[in-house]
Amino acid sequence: MRRLDPIELQVISGALRSACEEMGAVLIRSAHSANIKERRDASTALFDARGEMIMQAEHIPVHLGSMPAAVAAVLGERHRPGVAWVLNDPFAGGTHLPDITVITPVFAPASDPGASAAAGGELIGFAASRAHHADVGGTSPGSMPADSRTLAEEGVVIAPQPLEERRIMRLVAGMRQPRERRADLLAQLAANRTGERRLRELAGRLGAGRLRLATDAVLDYAERRTRACLGALADGERSASDVLEAPEEDLRLRLRALVHGEQLRLDFGGSAPQHAGNLNCPLAVTRSACLFAVRVLTDPDIPPSAGAYRPIEVSAPPGSVLNARPGAAVAAGNVETSSRVADMVLSAFGRAQGQGTMNNLTLGDEGFSYYETIGGGQGACPDADGPSGVHVAMSNTLNTPIEALEREFPLRAVEYAVRRGSGGAGRRRGGDGVVRELQALREMSFSLIAERRRHAPRGAAGGAPGKPGVDTLDGVPLAGKSSGVLGAGQRLRVETPGGGGFGAPGEG
Repeated sequence: MRRLDPIELQVISGALRSACEEMGAVLIRSAHSANIKERRDASTALFDARGEMIMQAEHIPVHLGSMPAAVAAVLGERHRPGVAWVLNDPFAGGTHLPDITVITPVFAPASDPGASAAAGGELIGFAASRAHHADVGGTSPGSMPADSRTLAEEGVVIAPQPLEERRIMRLVAGMRQPRERRADLLAQLAANRTGERRLRELAGRLGAGRLRLATDAVLDYAERRTRACLGALADGERSASDVLEAPEEDLRLRLRALVHGEQLRLDFGGSAPQHAGNLNCPLAVTRSACLFAVRVLTDPDIPPSAGAYRPIEVSAPPGSVLNARPGAAVAAGNVETSSRVADMVLSAFGRAQGQGTMNNLTLGDEGFSYYETIGGGQGACPDADGPSGVHVAMSNTLNTPIEALEREFPLRAVEYAVRRGSGGAGRRRGGDGVVRELQALREMSFSLIAERRRHAPRGAAGGAPGKPGVDTLDGVPLAGKSSGVLGAGQRLRVETPGGGGFGAPGEG
């Protein structure tokens, strides 16, 4: 079979990327919860029949780098046209419980022109979507408790299983606002059907064999480009260390980054043991954070696929906070620990640190669940100041617009502003954080999970650190991991960290 020429390779790569972006648009426009339709806390990707990711949309890094583990969790099952799979178990392909993944097998078009649309030939791949649902049950509205110590406290655990209407109803019965949860799951199914349709169309035009050759070529091309970027780095060992701000004490994390030719090994040996609280990561999340950081260090134009990840090896000791054992609480690991892992990889290669936290805030009662991550300052680069007030690194979401927030929830936005002067000084200045102050209009519970409250984001090459974050309730300081009740009229204020500066002030 004739190999693809460079033009065909780019056309196929563009078609796959477009299909993933279209899946994302369908999911966002079909969803009911503000967390998906406004903040776009969702991701989409396409996989080949072997479970390798052939393309992803540029959505949420912590979702996408770990989604291959979700497809791997169902790869060996018996697949049939029209039967999708669902999961959120962090130790069977998931990340943390609010992130629910739906996977739809894709079959080649039937050879008989008169066959029904549901009929199909050989399995040619999978369409997958992952979305952060505003609630999946558990001890607190929003399913992001600051104080959870077991996975069961964080919500409904969904082992990989077929997804159909009866099962949907059974799953959402254990969650708050079940009608909204059902609607968001149906939006994921609609997104997957879009990806399924586009992949089948490509197979119809090219033939299943030619499509397989094309997707293999995309993976190989991404691998070659990643290897070329790694080969341009100086060989040798680099190291970094940092801490997680657990309520009881700091947890030490360590990294050795070894560049050898066109290979990169990231070894987290010596990192803290598994946490008694919820700062733990399954290895898939740790790997996801590493892959994001390497993408930043190499070339963001490389096709985002499994091929780009082939030259990278990630290891963390089993039973550590970065490779937790099944049953461990993980609500904060997916959002905060993943951010610290990305920081460490970037720090090892001389980058200034960004805010390094998602500033997770959940509010709610039995009638509503509100979840948001809040942007902050990003670290400066050698040739540019850091951007201010952005959701970057492992988040990459939008904010909830004030208009949507006040219309849908019993909340009033008192202040939303850039936190001027919070970025670190330097030849290039770190970006500023954000001030977000909300007032409760009726009694509700709250949960705050944030980092960089005790330790500021570091600068690089002589740049100053950014300011750490600050959280208050009616002016009274809160710890970065807090939960409680807001009475009607009370105000919760979050001031997010600034990014580190780059280079000593006055240089250059």
